[in-house]
Amino acid sequence: MKKNWIWVGVLAIVCCSAHAEPFFFSTGNPDGRLGAGSRPQEVGLGEIKIETADDFVLPLQTTINGATFTGLLPSAAPVGNILEVVIDIYRMFPVDSTNPPSGTVPTRVNSPADVDFVSRDSASASLTFTFSLSNPNFSVANSVLNGINPIPNQTTGGEGPVSGEEGVFSATFPTPILLPAGHYFFVPHVALSSGNFYWLSAPRPIISPGTPFAGDLQAWIRNANLAPNWLRIGTDIVGGATPPTYNQVFSISGEDDRIFGDGFGG
Repeated sequence: MKKNWIWVGVLAIVCCSAHAEPFFFSTGNPDGRLGAGSRPQEVGLGEIKIETADDFVLPLQTTINGATFTGLLPSAAPVGNILEVVIDIYRMFPVDSTNPPSGTVPTRVNSPADVDFVSRDSASASLTFTFSLSNPNFSVANSVLNGINPIPNQTTGGEGPVSGEEGVFSATFPTPILLPAGHYFFVPHVALSSGNFYWLSAPRPIISPGTPFAGDLQAWIRNANLAPNWLRIGTDIVGGATPPTYNQVFSISGEDDRIFGDGFGG
């Protein structure tokens, strides 16, 4: 009997093994519709924290090695104007959250959680980044930076057009981020010595060269005054008879972990 159990165990190990496959997800290219502020707490600069979030889904447990996001910097700003880059990963409300919420926003359904699940920061060397200029003169039709208000004053219509330099931030995580399968939000922040960073919008629904997926949610935003709650950028803030909805431009790359059979009927 003991030998039979050993043989079954060996078969189980041989038949099924872990295999890593490259993983890549992207929301596509900027569409010129919106720029949303997103920055860490800028101590000494008099600016409060703003967080803009867009979602992604991992079908399998995945190791994230790097990410990119595309934004707008002030015109003619030197690269030295970039002081810090932070990337946070949030899970979906109500996990990592107080529930029921305080009721200062129209809804928390499908929003990011109250607090982040993972954080990486260039200031602590848990993230390294490069910046590549794509277009020295890029404009968006609308923006959200200061008009992030609790109900009943949440619908401002946005703050109008902004222009600047379009560029891509490419981040690498020296210690990769391991995430179980699930639905997450990607939240980049950029601190500048002067001016404002705007994270650029992408088409929603996602189109080529992006990676469409079922259940794609619209982008959310909050500032330190609204936290821990979030607002939907399109539905709650921009508003209108038929409110627009937005994705934001980003990608993530790494490897997913899958189990496969090797010929023994798997």
